[in-house]
Formats: sequence, C-alpha cells, structure tokens
Amino acid sequence: MSIVQERIAQRLQTLPVPVTLQLPSGERVGAADAAVALIIRDAKALAELAAGQIGALGESIVEGRVRFEGAVRDLMAAAAALLPGSPIQQGELGWWTRTLRRAKSLAAHTRERDARQIQFHYDVSDAFYALWLDPRRVYSCAYYRESDFTLAQAQEAKLDHICRKLRLQPGERFLDIGSGWGGLLLWAAEHYGVDATGITLSKNQHAHVQRLIEEKGLAGRVRVDLRDYRDLQPAEPFDKVASVGMFEHVGRAHMVDYFSIVRRLVRPGGLVMNHGITSGGLANSQLGAGMGDFIEKYIFPGGELLHVSTVLHDLSQAGLELADAENLRPHYARTLWAWSDALESQLDAAREILARDGGPDRAERVLQAYRLYLAGCAMSFERGWISLHQLLATRPDGDLETGEIRGAQSVYPFNREYIYAPGPSTAQ
Repeated sequence: MSIVQERIAQRLQTLPVPVTLQLPSGERVGAADAAVALIIRDAKALAELAAGQIGALGESIVEGRVRFEGAVRDLMAAAAALLPGSPIQQGELGWWTRTLRRAKSLAAHTRERDARQIQFHYDVSDAFYALWLDPRRVYSCAYYRESDFTLAQAQEAKLDHICRKLRLQPGERFLDIGSGWGGLLLWAAEHYGVDATGITLSKNQHAHVQRLIEEKGLAGRVRVDLRDYRDLQPAEPFDKVASVGMFEHVGRAHMVDYFSIVRRLVRPGGLVMNHGITSGGLANSQLGAGMGDFIEKYIFPGGELLHVSTVLHDLSQAGLELADAENLRPHYARTLWAWSDALESQLDAAREILARDGGPDRAERVLQAYRLYLAGCAMSFERGWISLHQLLATRPDGDLETGEIRGAQSVYPFNREYIYAPGPSTAQ
C-alpha cells in the first residue's frame, strides 16, 4: 500500500459515517459495513481525495473516474469531514487576486455571455426541474414559516412573504427581474391584484410562463419578456420591484451599476426586494477546496457571491436605502435538502428525461452534477459557508443631491408588524 493509500485508510477511520474505497488496483480499504462506497478508477482521483479537494473529487464523479454508492446525505457528511479546513478561509483572496477577479468579472458579464450562462443552467430541461421542484417550480429559497410545512407550502409562504414586505396593492405596477417559471409573478397578480411584468434570459422559462399567463386568462395585466435587465426601458417607473435569485449572476464588478438600474426602474418612494445568495466570508467570491470551481464548471458559470456587507455598500452607493434585512440561511438548507431528497427518489426518471435531450452519457454527467450540487449546497448552507439574505430597500422620495429627503416622514412603516401580523394577506 502506498503512502497516499495509507494516509487515506487512516482518514477513513475518523469519518462520521463508515466509508469503503475500492482502489484502482481493485483492493478495498475501509469499513466492511460501509454506508458509502467510492470506486476509484485512477490515481488522480485518489490524490484529490487524500488532499481533501472535494470539488475536484466531485468532478471525477461527474466524469466517471469515481463512482459512489450509498445515500448522498452520507456522502456529504464524509466530504465535510475530509476537508483540510474551512472552505471559506480556503476561498479567501489576496488583493492582487481580487483585482484580477474584478477584471475578469467586468469582461465576463456582457449581455451575450450572461444570456448563454443563464441558458446553460435553466434550459437543461423543464421536465427535469419539475421532478424535484414544487408544483409552481419556485427555484429559490423557501420560507418555512411553520416547522411542519411541506416544500410546496413553504414556497407559497415565501411568495407571500415577499409580497407582504413589498406591501403590494391592487393596481400597482410590479416588476420581477429574473422571473423564473413565474411563481412570484403569477402569485402577485392573482393574490394582490398588481399589474405584473417579468423578465428572464431563459427561453424555456419564458415559453412556460407565457403559456401559464394565457391559460390563467391574465394576458391583460401580466406579461413576461425575454430581456436583459440592462435593456429594460419602461415608459414610467414601477411601484415595486423584486429580484429573486438573480443578482448572483450579475458579477461583483457590475453590482453598483445593477442597483443603479434597479433604482431607475422603481419610482421615488417605491420598494425593492433583493433576495439572493450571499457569501459566508468577507473576502471570498466562492468556496475553496475546489467546491466553487465545481459550481462554476457544471452548474452556474459566471456566478459570483458577495458578503452581505458588500451588497449593502453597493446598494447604498447606488442611492437605495435599506429598510429591512432578513437572513434565511437555515431555510435554504432545508429547501435544498427537500430538492435533493426529491431528486434522489426519482433517479431513473431523471436519467430518462435527460437522455431524451442529450443521450445517456450526457444524461449521467448532468444527473451526477446536480446530485452533488443540491446536496453539497444544502450542507454548505447548514454549516454557514454560504448564506441567503432578503434585503428590502426603498428609493428615497426626496432629492439626494439637494438634500430634500423626507427622512422620518418616509412612507415606509415605522415597524415590521405588517409583515408578520396574523390573518389574511391583502390579497384580492
């Protein structure tokens, strides 16, 4: 047995779940009654495992150099224990690397690249997503207002939570930036009576929402456009704006411009909800140990995470005022586990759906990537490596340049009771 193999055999004894390895030679090491088995087919994957490079090991699983047997939850428990240290600290960047990343971010987020990156992820297959999302296909953090909520109930609670925070009223003009499969757009229109506009870069999502609008008879006051947020030029500003699970795709270098555009799109005194994933560390845009690289390659090319303090800085610099902040990190851990469990229960169906679009080999790669992505993100939210914040902001209804700001006379409520008060919403 080589030194690397001996080192791995020793590490296996310290893991929280029993694991066995089948080495490239065919030799097996580890627990006889293992919950997880890793069949390793080349020496490179063995070295990745020994170094705790979990992201690289995940890539080997996707590409077929490693096969795992057992529950993905057990695999994640073992992976977390194999890490050489905190993935937040390993992902921290020095000033020169941050400078290079900023330059890369500026170049990476053109309209054309952003469209390709969004379509890479969201246009995999609507039927595939439908297997493990809730019936409304809400692809963002749910809100488990009650501990016994199902995923579907928690997603509806999240939609209503956002609408309450925005104080949506009948007849208001509402914009949903990155409207996904239309969950929030349609909920706001049907339950709060708003005139709703959604924009997306996903062709599949656009077609799906357009069908729902027609089926529900909402064409008169709900619309969805295949459009980049930078190209939106409404005749007049919107009363309320939401951006849910979208700003992660904007890029650090473009964040002030993004919030400046959002400010332009909302009327003075209007409210903005920015709901999105944030970094768990102050100085990293992705997780270390190769985990961020895995997400970049297989799931979200071009995605960048910012610490909430950086987001607030950029939001304020753009002329928006923070009114409320809520951390939903544990809610997203539970949401992701619900998605992961749903996918794990239908692996054969997922393979069949994906194979129809790209053949069996591609189907297996996509499936393994999503299995690792969902469970790995659930683990990361559980451990605080990444987070999720809802930031409610307002465009001040005074003049920032002249100092004519209403301040304490702002139309925004002095307390948040209206968000959490029991009883029916303001739905019509």
